[in-house]
Amino acid sequence: MHNVGIVVEDLDSTIEFFSELGLTLEGRMPIEGEWSGRVTGLRGQRAEIAMMCTPDGQSRLEISRFDVPAIVSDHRTSPVNSLGYLRVMFTVEDLDDTLSRLCKIGSTVVDEVVNYDGVYKLCYIRGPEGILIGLAEELDKDS
Repeated sequence: MHNVGIVVEDLDSTIEFFSELGLTLEGRMPIEGEWSGRVTGLRGQRAEIAMMCTPDGQSRLEISRFDVPAIVSDHRTSPVNSLGYLRVMFTVEDLDDTLSRLCKIGSTVVDEVVNYDGVYKLCYIRGPEGILIGLAEELDKDS
Protein backbone atom coordinates (compact mmCIF):
# COMPACT_ATOMS: atom_id res chain seq x y z
CA MET A 1 0.00 0.00 0.00
CA HIS A 2 1.34 3.43 -0.86
CA ASN A 3 -0.89 5.64 1.30
CA VAL A 4 -4.24 6.26 2.94
CA GLY A 5 -5.95 9.61 2.35
CA ILE A 6 -7.84 11.76 4.80
CA VAL A 7 -9.59 15.03 3.92
CA VAL A 8 -9.65 17.71 6.62
CA GLU A 9 -10.39 21.40 7.05
CA ASP A 10 -7.37 22.28 9.23
CA LEU A 11 -4.17 20.88 7.76
CA ASP A 12 -1.89 22.40 10.42
CA SER A 13 -3.61 20.84 13.46
CA THR A 14 -3.90 17.49 11.67
CA ILE A 15 -0.17 17.51 10.88
CA GLU A 16 0.51 18.33 14.55
CA PHE A 17 -1.67 15.40 15.67
CA PHE A 18 -0.02 12.83 13.39
CA SER A 19 3.44 14.19 14.24
CA GLU A 20 2.63 13.57 17.92
CA LEU A 21 1.60 10.05 16.93
CA GLY A 22 5.09 9.57 15.47
CA LEU A 23 4.61 10.21 11.76
CA THR A 24 7.08 12.42 9.90
CA LEU A 25 6.07 15.16 7.49
CA GLU A 26 7.66 14.29 4.15
CA GLY A 27 6.29 17.25 2.26
CA ARG A 28 3.48 19.69 1.80
CA MET A 29 2.34 21.23 -1.46
CA PRO A 30 -0.55 22.63 -3.47
CA ILE A 31 -2.21 20.29 -5.96
CA GLU A 32 -4.06 21.74 -8.91
CA GLY A 33 -4.14 21.66 -12.65
CA GLU A 34 -5.82 19.68 -15.36
CA TRP A 35 -3.94 16.46 -14.56
CA SER A 36 -5.14 16.33 -10.94
CA GLY A 37 -8.80 16.63 -11.89
CA ARG A 38 -8.39 13.80 -14.35
CA VAL A 39 -7.10 11.57 -11.57
CA THR A 40 -9.79 12.37 -8.98
CA GLY A 41 -12.74 13.20 -11.21
CA LEU A 42 -12.93 16.69 -9.67
CA ARG A 43 -12.14 18.92 -12.64
CA GLY A 44 -10.78 22.30 -11.59
CA GLN A 45 -9.82 21.09 -8.14
CA ARG A 46 -7.44 23.05 -5.97
CA ALA A 47 -6.13 21.44 -2.81
CA GLU A 48 -3.17 21.39 -0.48
CA ILE A 49 -1.76 18.06 0.64
CA ALA A 50 0.67 16.94 3.30
CA MET A 51 2.33 13.54 2.98
CA MET A 52 3.33 11.93 6.27
CA CYS A 53 5.36 8.76 6.73
CA THR A 54 4.98 6.15 9.48
CA PRO A 55 7.99 5.59 11.75
CA ASP A 56 8.86 2.28 10.05
CA GLY A 57 8.97 4.03 6.65
CA GLN A 58 6.56 1.50 5.16
CA SER A 59 3.30 3.48 4.97
CA ARG A 60 2.13 6.98 4.27
CA LEU A 61 -0.80 9.15 5.15
CA GLU A 62 -1.92 11.78 2.64
CA ILE A 63 -3.79 14.59 4.36
CA SER A 64 -5.72 16.86 1.99
CA ARG A 65 -7.50 20.17 2.39
CA PHE A 66 -9.69 21.16 -0.58
CA ASP A 67 -10.20 24.80 -1.55
CA VAL A 68 -12.18 23.95 -4.72
CA PRO A 69 -14.63 22.33 -5.14
CA ALA A 70 -16.56 22.75 -1.91
CA ILE A 71 -16.82 19.72 0.38
CA VAL A 72 -19.98 17.74 -0.45
CA SER A 73 -20.27 15.36 2.51
CA ASP A 74 -18.78 14.85 5.96
CA HIS A 75 -18.15 11.40 7.44
CA ARG A 76 -15.70 12.42 10.17
CA THR A 77 -17.99 11.71 13.09
CA SER A 78 -19.76 8.68 11.64
CA PRO A 79 -19.83 5.60 13.88
CA VAL A 80 -17.58 2.67 13.05
CA ASN A 81 -20.43 0.65 11.51
CA SER A 82 -21.05 3.20 8.72
CA LEU A 83 -20.34 2.23 5.14
CA GLY A 84 -17.10 3.36 3.53
CA TYR A 85 -13.61 4.09 4.77
CA LEU A 86 -13.82 5.26 8.33
CA ARG A 87 -10.63 4.70 10.23
CA VAL A 88 -7.00 3.83 10.03
CA MET A 89 -5.27 1.96 12.86
CA PHE A 90 -1.74 2.58 14.09
CA THR A 91 0.53 0.34 16.13
CA VAL A 92 2.01 2.15 19.12
CA GLU A 93 4.70 1.11 21.59
CA ASP A 94 2.93 2.41 24.71
CA LEU A 95 -0.81 3.05 24.39
CA ASP A 96 -1.15 4.83 27.73
CA ASP A 97 1.67 7.26 26.92
CA THR A 98 0.32 7.83 23.40
CA LEU A 99 -3.16 8.58 24.74
CA SER A 100 -1.76 10.97 27.33
CA ARG A 101 0.06 12.95 24.63
CA LEU A 102 -2.84 12.93 22.15
CA CYS A 103 -5.47 13.87 24.72
CA LYS A 104 -3.41 16.96 25.60
CA ILE A 105 -3.98 18.19 22.04
CA GLY A 106 -7.70 17.48 22.01
CA SER A 107 -8.18 13.79 21.19
CA THR A 108 -10.76 11.73 23.06
CA VAL A 109 -11.18 7.99 23.53
CA VAL A 110 -14.39 6.81 21.82
CA ASP A 111 -15.42 4.47 24.64
CA GLU A 112 -12.65 2.63 26.50
CA VAL A 113 -9.28 0.95 26.18
CA VAL A 114 -9.62 -2.83 26.07
CA ASN A 115 -7.31 -5.80 26.40
CA TYR A 116 -7.98 -8.23 23.57
CA ASP A 117 -7.14 -11.73 24.86
CA GLY A 118 -3.76 -10.61 26.21
CA VAL A 119 -2.57 -10.00 22.64
CA TYR A 120 -3.40 -6.33 22.06
CA LYS A 121 -4.41 -3.30 24.05
CA LEU A 122 -6.84 -1.44 21.72
CA CYS A 123 -8.94 1.68 21.48
CA TYR A 124 -10.51 4.06 19.02
CA ILE A 125 -10.01 7.77 19.44
CA ARG A 126 -11.44 10.85 17.82
CA GLY A 127 -8.57 12.95 16.55
CA PRO A 128 -8.56 16.36 14.87
CA GLU A 129 -11.97 17.35 13.51
CA GLY A 130 -13.45 14.14 14.93
CA ILE A 131 -11.69 11.74 12.57
CA LEU A 132 -11.67 8.15 13.81
CA ILE A 133 -8.26 6.60 14.54
CA GLY A 134 -7.52 3.15 15.96
CA LEU A 135 -4.56 2.54 18.25
CA ALA A 136 -3.10 -0.89 19.03
CA GLU A 137 -0.31 -1.85 21.41
CA GLU A 138 0.93 -5.40 20.93
CA LEU A 139 1.29 -6.98 24.35
CA ASP A 140 4.29 -9.09 25.25
CA LYS A 141 3.15 -12.69 24.82
CA ASP A 142 6.09 -13.97 26.90
CA SER A 143 5.09 -12.09 30.05
